[in-house]
Amino acid sequence: MVLKAFFPTCCASADSGLLVGRWVPEQSIAVVLAVVHFPFIPIQVKQLLAQVQQVSRVGVTVLGTWCHRQQEPEEDLGHFLEGLGAIFSHEPWLQLCREKGSKFWSCKATRRQVPAISGSPSEDQVMLIFYDQRKVLLSWLHPPAVLPDRQAGDATASAGGLAAVFGTVARSEVLFCSDQFDEGPVRLSHWQSEGVETSILVELAKRASGPVCLLLASLLSLVSAARICRLWKLWPLPFIGSKLSTFEQLRHRLEHLTLVFSTQKAQNPTQLMRKANILVSVLLDVALGLLLLSWLHSNNRIGKLADALIPVADHVAEELQHLLQWLMGAPAGLKMNRALDQVLGRFFLYHIHLWISYIHLMSPFIERILWHVGLSACLGLTVALSILSDIIALLTFHIYCFYVYGARLYCLKIYGLSSLWRLFRGKKWNVLRQRVDSCSYDLDQLFIGTLLFTILVFLLPTTALYYLVFTLLRLLVVTVQGLIHLLVDLINSLPLYSLGLRLCRPYRLASGVKFRVLEHEAGRPLRLLMQVRPPFAPHCYSGIPSQHALSGSRKARVSRCGSWILSCHLGVRYGQQSPAELRDRLHRGSPQDLWEP
Repeated sequence: MVLKAFFPTCCASADSGLLVGRWVPEQSIAVVLAVVHFPFIPIQVKQLLAQVQQVSRVGVTVLGTWCHRQQEPEEDLGHFLEGLGAIFSHEPWLQLCREKGSKFWSCKATRRQVPAISGSPSEDQVMLIFYDQRKVLLSWLHPPAVLPDRQAGDATASAGGLAAVFGTVARSEVLFCSDQFDEGPVRLSHWQSEGVETSILVELAKRASGPVCLLLASLLSLVSAARICRLWKLWPLPFIGSKLSTFEQLRHRLEHLTLVFSTQKAQNPTQLMRKANILVSVLLDVALGLLLLSWLHSNNRIGKLADALIPVADHVAEELQHLLQWLMGAPAGLKMNRALDQVLGRFFLYHIHLWISYIHLMSPFIERILWHVGLSACLGLTVALSILSDIIALLTFHIYCFYVYGARLYCLKIYGLSSLWRLFRGKKWNVLRQRVDSCSYDLDQLFIGTLLFTILVFLLPTTALYYLVFTLLRLLVVTVQGLIHLLVDLINSLPLYSLGLRLCRPYRLASGVKFRVLEHEAGRPLRLLMQVRPPFAPHCYSGIPSQHALSGSRKARVSRCGSWILSCHLGVRYGQQSPAELRDRLHRGSPQDLWEP
C-alpha cells in the first residue's frame, strides 16, 4: 500500500521531534500539521492534542517522528526516536529523516500490529508531498460541506483526499495560535511558529466591528420596518415607487446593507466573499459619491448647471418644432396625407408648447432642486445616477408622450388592417379556438370593409412615419438611461474584493491544485510539491449577482427589440413598468410579456 504523507514546507528546517497531524484511513493519507520539539512530557502532548481535537473536531494525533540530522548529532537519536513509538502508539508509524549532506529524505511507515512473514514489522511505501501550510489554510478551495471526516460516496478518491487535506488544515487553526514566544509546556513548529501573523489595526477593527454591526443592524431594521409601513402602501406611493429608479436603487442598497451588517456569521467562504464584495462596493460607491458632491459644490457648478438647463431645454424644443414642421411638409419628398399630417403636427406642436411652459414654470426652483440632488450623492454615486435617470425621464416626458401617441395610432392601424384584410379574403378570427376560420359576409359588409381597408392603407404611411421618428427619439432617450443603469449595475456588481485577492493573494481564490515532481533518486521515496492553482475562469470572482441579470446573445436581443418595434409592442405599456422590469422583460421574455402588469 502507498501512503501519502503531506508535509509542510515550513517544518523542513525544524529541529527533531514528533510529527503531529491527522490520519485519513480512507485515502491512506497522513497530514502533518506541526512538529513537537524536545524536551516534552508525553502527558502534556496528549493533553494538548485532546484540547485541539475538542475545539477543531479533527482527530489530531502523533503520526510518527521527525529527525533532522543536519542539526542533531547522530549518536543514538535514531534509536531514541524509534522508542517513542511505544509511548505514542499509532498505526502506521511514520518516520521522516532529513539526512545530513543530502537533499533526499528517508521515509518509512511501519505497522507493528501486522507483522510480515519474517516476523519484523511490515513497511508501506511512502509518497512525500510538500505543501505550503499558510496558503492551504487561507485558501477557499473547498466549502465546509466536503470537510467532514467521511466524504460522500459519489466523490472521487483524489477529490476526497484533497478535501480531507484542506479541511484538516483549515479546521486545525487553533493549533497554530502559539509561537516561539509563548511560554507553554509544548514547543511546536508550524507556519506561525516564528510569530503569529496579525495586525493591530485588524484586531482593533475586529473588536469594534461587533458593536458597530449591532448598532447598524438595529438602525437598518428600523428603516426596514418603516419601509413596510402601511402608509407607504397608500396610492399613489406604490405606483410612484415602482416607476422611479431612485427607489429601486435605495431598496437594493438597503438589502445590501442589511446583509453586510447582519450579526449572523457567514456560514461558508462563498457567503463571506459575497459580504466582502458588497462591503467594498458600498464603500467605493460612497467614496465616488462624496467626490461628486465636492465637485458639484466647488466653483458654484450647481448654479452654472441650473443656468444652462433652460437654454438647453429651449434649444431642444426649437429643434423638435423644426422636425415637426419638416414632417408637416413633404419629408424626403414623400407624399403624405395632408389633413392627417396637419392634425398630428399641430397636436404635437401644442404638446411642445405645454412642455416649454412647464419648464419655465419650474425654472425658479431648478437650482434648489439640483442642490438637493447633489446632497443625495453622499448616499453613493449610484443613488445620484439613479436620480439623474429619473430627471432625464421627467425632462423628456414630452418625447415619451409623442412616442405613446404615435405607437397607439400605429397599433390601431395595424390591428384594423389585419382584421379588414381577413374580412377582404372572407376570413375571421375565432376567439374561442384562437385561429383563423372561413366566414361568409354580406355584400354590404364586404363593401364597407373594403372601403375602410383602402382608407387605412392610404393613411398608414403618415402614421408610420410619425411613429418611426418618435420611436427613434424614444430609443435615444432609452439608450442614455440604459447607459446610466449599466454604470449603476457595474458599481453594484463589480467584485472588487475578489479582484483584489486575485491580484494580491491569488491562492485565497484557489481553483485547484497542481503537483510538481521534485528531483528523484532511485530507491528513495517519490517527492512532490503541491501548489495552489489560482483561478482563471470568470466564475471564480462571482460574489454579487447583477441587479438585472442579462440572458441571451446580443444579436438575439437586438433582433428581438427590432421585431417588437415593427409590431408596435415596444414601450406601448412602458409607462406602466419600472425601468428594471422593462429591461428584465426585454432580455428574457416575449413581446407579450410587455403587456403583463
